[in-house]
Amino acid sequence: MTTNASAEVKAFFDPDTFTVTYVVADISSGECAIIDSVLDYDPDSGRTGTKSADQVIAYIEENNYSLKWILETHVHADHLTAGPYLKEKLGGKTAIGNLVPIIQNTFGPVFNAGSDFATDGSQFDQLFSNDESFNIGGLTAKVLHTPGHTPACVTYVIDGACYVGDTMFMPDFGTARCDFPGGDAAELYSSIQRILSMPDDTVLYMCHDYGPGGRDYKWITSVGEQKSENIHLAGKNREEYIEARTSRDAELSMPKLILPSVQVNMRGGVFPAADNNGTSYIKIPLNKL
Repeated sequence: MTTNASAEVKAFFDPDTFTVTYVVADISSGECAIIDSVLDYDPDSGRTGTKSADQVIAYIEENNYSLKWILETHVHADHLTAGPYLKEKLGGKTAIGNLVPIIQNTFGPVFNAGSDFATDGSQFDQLFSNDESFNIGGLTAKVLHTPGHTPACVTYVIDGACYVGDTMFMPDFGTARCDFPGGDAAELYSSIQRILSMPDDTVLYMCHDYGPGGRDYKWITSVGEQKSENIHLAGKNREEYIEARTSRDAELSMPKLILPSVQVNMRGGVFPAADNNGTSYIKIPLNKL
C-alpha cells in the first residue's frame, strides 16, 4: 500500500493472470475507485469465481470506503473484468474510454455477436473523452487516451500518478504488444511519449507484471526509470522502436484467455445472453485470430 497526503493506493495482484487491481481512495472523503478488476475464470472447466473480487470488496468494506468508480483501462484480452459483480455488491459506476465502440465493432463480427449486441459502449455507465476530468471525492482524475495496444486504451492520472494499463510494463519487461486487431506500434510509441513527457518523479502503476528472470513481482515505477531503463524504449528512436516491437509481436502467441476475455469484456463484463436452456456460452471462433 502507498499513501500520500491525499490518496491511499492498495494493489491486489492476481498470480493466475499476472494482473494488478488497484483501489484508489480519497483519504478525506472515503470515496474510492477500483481500476482493472479481475473475475476468476478456469478455462478448463469454464467456471467463474469471485475470490479475487471478494478480496477487493473486503478491503473496501473494512476501511468504510464508498465506491464511486469501477474503471477499465481497456478491453482486456488476458482476464475477465469483475465490474458487474463489484457494482452489484458495492455500487458505483463502470467506466472506460469513449473509443470502446471501435473494439465492439471489431470483435462483434469475430464472435458473431448478433444484432442484440450494442456497439455504442452503452454497456458502461460512463465513456470518458480524451483529457476529460472527473473526481474521486476530493481527488482530481484525468483521462488520457493512450492507444496502440488497442485503439481504445486509456491512462488514468489520479492525484498526479498514472495508471497506465497495458501501455508499458516494468522496465525489464518493456512495453505492450500491438498485434491485436486495431493495435498499432506507432500509436503506442506516441502514447508512451505522452506519459513520459511528465516529470521524471511521476509515479507509474502497472497493470501487469510477469517477474522476468524469477524476480519478485513489482508494479510501481516512475517516468524517469522508464525513460532510462525500459528495454524496449531506452536508446531507441521512434522508427527503431516500431521495428523492434513489430518483430517481437510476430513471435508471440495469443493470450490463453483472449477468447473468453474479449467476448465478456466488450460487453462490460456481462456474460453473453443465455441460450434457451438458461446457460450462457462462450464462442470459440475457428481460424479468426
